[in-house]
Amino acid sequence: MAIRPRPGKEAVEAKGWLRANKWLILRRLSQFGILGLFLLGPLAGVWIVKGNLAYSYTLDFLPLSDPHILLQSVLAGVEPHKDAIIGVVIVTVFYMLIGGRVFCSWVCPVNLVTDLACCTRRMLGIRTSTQLSRNARYWLLGVTLLLPLVTGTIVWEMFNPVSMAFRGLLFGLGLAWVILLGIFLFDIFVSKEGWCGRLCPVGAFYSLLGRKSLVRVVATDRDKCDDCMDCFEVCPEEQVIRPALKGADKGLSPVILSSQCTNCGRCIDVCAEDVFHFGLRSHKQSDKGVEAVKTGAEKLDDAA
Repeated sequence: MAIRPRPGKEAVEAKGWLRANKWLILRRLSQFGILGLFLLGPLAGVWIVKGNLAYSYTLDFLPLSDPHILLQSVLAGVEPHKDAIIGVVIVTVFYMLIGGRVFCSWVCPVNLVTDLACCTRRMLGIRTSTQLSRNARYWLLGVTLLLPLVTGTIVWEMFNPVSMAFRGLLFGLGLAWVILLGIFLFDIFVSKEGWCGRLCPVGAFYSLLGRKSLVRVVATDRDKCDDCMDCFEVCPEEQVIRPALKGADKGLSPVILSSQCTNCGRCIDVCAEDVFHFGLRSHKQSDKGVEAVKTGAEKLDDAA
């Protein structure tokens, strides 16, 4: 098997290692930092955050609740506590503004596993032809909401890799090892970005939540693109890039408008030409003689 050059090599040469990995480093600090805050209490007796990713108290006054889990609880017939509702409102507003799938790339511990699988797959030059539909995650999301209605229990949380990984860190991984190993091997040998990109109902839920979010990746200088394809290689949702990067002739905005974008920033890191930057949804189209056609970008993304 031919081993492809590591994406971002030119970016490292042009910008230096730190700038070519800036957003990746910040994501890792966020992921490990959040886990560390949760683990400080049980392991060291320092209770900055109490609870877990489903429901927590920060500094004994700020409640945060996972809206997907609370919705399942309500469908199962559980009357939510006032603090849980407040926590959901806070989390929902945050992700609606910043971008729902920011949870996937900046918070979710399973992302560490799937990123490692992607890196391993790339290093070994593994290519597979299996292409699961990206809509499968929405069907699975529907199942996670239907089961509480039918059973009266939050069935999905028994198997949710995010919840299992967190519980495993506190009480011993147990079955979580099997689930996480299965996801790791599935992403390597069966389907590229198979779990996060095609099956995970949690990611599907947050993509709907952040559909109109303000913070977006913008191909500000897309005229500088040299077609190296590194951004497509590292992006977990590569289909979202093309409308913004290559849509100037079609009058498409340089803003990546798709709610599937995780705002991970890897396309920014690996681009030696600094084509991409973080910006706002309202970024003005600068291409000569072109009108902003946001709906066209979204339709192109859906078709991909």
